[in-house]
Amino acid sequence: MSKKVTQIVEELVIPILDDLQLELVDIEYVKEGKNWFLRIYIDSEKGIDIEECGTVSEKLSEKLDEIDPIPYNYFLEVSSPGAERPLKKDADFTKSIGKQVYVKTYEPIDGEKVFEGELTAFDGEKVTLTVMIKTRKKVFEIPYEKIASARLAVMFN
Repeated sequence: MSKKVTQIVEELVIPILDDLQLELVDIEYVKEGKNWFLRIYIDSEKGIDIEECGTVSEKLSEKLDEIDPIPYNYFLEVSSPGAERPLKKDADFTKSIGKQVYVKTYEPIDGEKVFEGELTAFDGEKVTLTVMIKTRKKVFEIPYEKIASARLAVMFN
């Protein structure tokens, strides 16, 4: 059910975002407590402001009301993905080369399942990270299909 809802919503929101020159980052349809939430995360090269979120929310609400694909009451939230933006698509990884990222894997690689470091390369098959371990750098090549989740990482000096 959740996957079907997100697919329908994606089909509805993409034309809205294309018209506004915005990018779809992610869609979540989740139950938290007794409430359902439909969350749309959007972005652009220049970032996102509250007016853009409001515009997308209004236009998407109209489309959702027309076809009514969700049988439950829910809260619609449209927002920026924030500083720790998730990396979901190939293009997300490609655009993030040179940035700090946080990666979790389904299974250990060199004894580790969590990596945080600079994304130095992505070829569609593997992600290459340079990780600082105390005072030395170590390079990890992580098979793309073994990544459970990835996001940009905010580093504090």
